[in-house]
Amino acid sequence: MTEPKVRLHIDQPLAEGQAVALDEGQANYLFAVMRLQVGAALLLFNGRDGEWRAEVAEAAKRRGILICRTQTKPQQMPPDLWLLFSPLRKERTAFLVEKAVELGVARLLPVSTRYLAGDRFRLEKERAHAVEAAEQCGATFVPQVEELQSLDRVLKSWDPARRLFWADEALAGQAAAWPEAVPGPAAILIGPEGGFSPEEKERLRALPYVAPLSLGPRILRAETAALAALTLWQSHYGDWR
Repeated sequence: MTEPKVRLHIDQPLAEGQAVALDEGQANYLFAVMRLQVGAALLLFNGRDGEWRAEVAEAAKRRGILICRTQTKPQQMPPDLWLLFSPLRKERTAFLVEKAVELGVARLLPVSTRYLAGDRFRLEKERAHAVEAAEQCGATFVPQVEELQSLDRVLKSWDPARRLFWADEALAGQAAAWPEAVPGPAAILIGPEGGFSPEEKERLRALPYVAPLSLGPRILRAETAALAALTLWQSHYGDWR
């Protein structure tokens, strides 16, 4: 059986024999851009029901019907890990979102800080980037991308049961000391290109659920720091072990 070349995120239930109705944008993509015809196979996922092999039952300019045939992957959820980050220049924010999805996060929370240097956060575009990344990397889950909030607001409503790993650039050069065991949910906080303000650093160091960490001997760019921290966390506590 030939492996389908198209993989599509669908916000509809998926099950054996389930008919999936396409909207105009999806129909245009599948039939005008990808040139799929009736009988063609493709892969579908919705973030809840795993991945399914489907085939085109009806194809038109502005609509179409797909039929789910067999499940190709069970639903695979990432670890309960969040990434908090300050928006960067738009291309670099898109890169960070894409790679975070590939590495396996459950939620993406953009935060504004005093020295925020990036463009305004384009919520719908970044949500679309998250979907595209999941489609390309074979994930069956798309992390929720939240609206931009101030770091102060996020910390005020924080659940202390969720450990917050803070990539503190002041610790550059020190050996990374990850706790041996971290039960329960976790999050990683990456600062803006200009770093955190003295007041923000003081507050973070005073919070009992915050664990400051070094990411090695060099100060990393924000997107590099995010990927390094996610990789280290996954290798210590996540689903890479």
